[in-house]
Amino acid sequence: MPSTFTAVSYGQTLSPAVMEKVRTVLTDHGYTIASERGEHHPGFEAVVLELGSLAPSGTTDAQAAARLARLRKALTEAGAGEVSTAVVPDSLRHAARKFIIMDVDSTLIQQEVIELLAAHAGAEAEVAKVTAAAMRGELDFAESLHHRVATLAGLPESVLAEVGAKVKLSVGAERFVAQAKAAGHVVAAVSGGFSQILAPLAERLGLDFALANDLEIIDGHLTGKVSGAVVDRASKAVQLQTWSAESGIRQGATMAIGDGANDLDMMAAAALGVAFNAKPAVREAADAQINLPNLDVALALANIQDA
Repeated sequence: MPSTFTAVSYGQTLSPAVMEKVRTVLTDHGYTIASERGEHHPGFEAVVLELGSLAPSGTTDAQAAARLARLRKALTEAGAGEVSTAVVPDSLRHAARKFIIMDVDSTLIQQEVIELLAAHAGAEAEVAKVTAAAMRGELDFAESLHHRVATLAGLPESVLAEVGAKVKLSVGAERFVAQAKAAGHVVAAVSGGFSQILAPLAERLGLDFALANDLEIIDGHLTGKVSGAVVDRASKAVQLQTWSAESGIRQGATMAIGDGANDLDMMAAAALGVAFNAKPAVREAADAQINLPNLDVALALANIQDA
């Protein structure tokens, strides 16, 4: 695993007292702070602390991972909700080209599209309940998707345009994608939602890759089925690996961002897995957490500067 990392502390405000706790945790765990700088972004602040090696010579990958996990836990406790600190591999931060992949519903956008569609069928409450359980990892995603999509049977195709017009990007999403693209990085979105909604959004943002499920439409109406294989947690990880390889970007320069259990495999496959205002189980498994409404905190994590 990478031997050098950078700690990035971020929040709406960064008090001197909390930052001193962060520095103390790092030094108490044996890490040297080589340099420190502050960054000001719309809606949040960040402090970047360059660290030396986190793995002494002779440390195995398992030992290094365990040591890093202990550090991350201690930093989370030090922040106490006021500030988050991510320990980011320098293979990502210093890469000339990075690959960034995001979930869509409740990550790139603020809503769950299936719930917006279900409202037209009078099934919003039922679908929202199933969606929440699936995102917590309590239900098989493919099975839950088929159940939810079945409630849409008979809706006219026109509801897709109506719902698409209601979609709201997450705060900072447009800035995040635009700045990453302007700096020459590759940005992708993969969704357990629907291509009929994602495709125009991907075109608008200029995403390099996008994939979602296809709602089956016959004679101008939704059939309540999806066409082809379901985009589930395993396929999301496959797309990360496939698209990053096609782009000539190694695994060490990849970042995956998501909020639900369906995103866990791709987050694990990335050099940095980021939980965005996520469910508890996802936050626990992630390398980093963004618990602000700002998706563009990821710019600070990945060291993507204004072009």
